[in-house]
Amino acid sequence: QVQLVESGGGLVQAGGSLTLSCVASRIIFSNNAVGWYRQAPGKQRELVAHITTRYNTNYADSVKGRFTISRDNAKNTVYLQMNSLKPEDTAVYYCKLDPFDSWGQGTQVTVSS
Repeated sequence: QVQLVESGGGLVQAGGSLTLSCVASRIIFSNNAVGWYRQAPGKQRELVAHITTRYNTNYADSVKGRFTISRDNAKNTVYLQMNSLKPEDTAVYYCKLDPFDSWGQGTQVTVSS
């Protein structure tokens, strides 16, 4: 079973930056596309950014130009660089490998105004 461990969240002021990491294990990481998702209180989980095995990327409109997803296959790790953070970015952030339905514990991001 795929195991995912997210880290890097925290409390930051609006306009600040954070970099999230997600380490995958028990899988050949380079064979899978990966997505970063987030879930705010009372809201559904949503896809924030996605990167394919060929490094093609896609972003939710709400984060375009502010967030960057990247991957390091040698380290089985995917990153989410988040800049110009806004209070509405506050959520628990998760990563997920396609096509598996396995989730890690997530990492909390809180942006204060």
